Amino acid sequence: MKTGRNFVIFVALKIKELNNRTILSTTPRPFIPRGGRAPFKKEPEHNINERIKAAEVRLVGENITPGVYAIKQALDMAIEQGLDLVEISPNATPPVCRIIDYNKFLYEKKRKEKEIKAHAKKVEVKEIRFTPNTDEHDVEFKAKHAESFLKEGNKVRTFVMFKGRAIVFKERGELLLLQFADKLKDVATVEQLPTLEGKRMFMTLAPKGKKK
Repeated sequence: MKTGRNFVIFVALKIKELNNRTILSTTPRPFIPRGGRAPFKKEPEHNINERIKAAEVRLVGENITPGVYAIKQALDMAIEQGLDLVEISPNATPPVCRIIDYNKFLYEKKRKEKEIKAHAKKVEVKEIRFTPNTDEHDVEFKAKHAESFLKEGNKVRTFVMFKGRAIVFKERGELLLLQFADKLKDVATVEQLPTLEGKRMFMTLAPKGKKK
């Protein structure tokens, strides 16, 4: 049996220990959704798990038999696999869902978007300039450059520049542009016919679609 000062110290330590136990036992535990999966730090981009409000869903994907299931059955299937039920087509009737790890689903989605963006070729507009008096040799030379641009998937914007009184020869400029387009008819289509804007007459050519 403890007496005196030692007893007082013993009681103080015991009270501190009991207080610590009480604090630990009353601290709320983080919410863990069905299936034992930890909650997501950010608001999900899709309806997942209990956020799906439909009475039934159409399941697609791997490790399941595709078909229409009651929402409870679909959730139970996701829980059994330790995965998430993810709504991928909310506007379908019934909504289409997949059973998959949601973080993996987002990673694959972003990776595919990045690949599509990387492979998407940016269409450039190349400019070719003429004057009303451009000779045939120069036209042929510029047509070869335009053909290269078009085959690369770029557009070609040609224009005739009229200086001073040369504007009176606008018909000559229009004819020059149309003849230029005719030289490229195998690789290009006329997107914009010759149009006079101020002292310039413009025409736009676009790559011709490949024949299937």
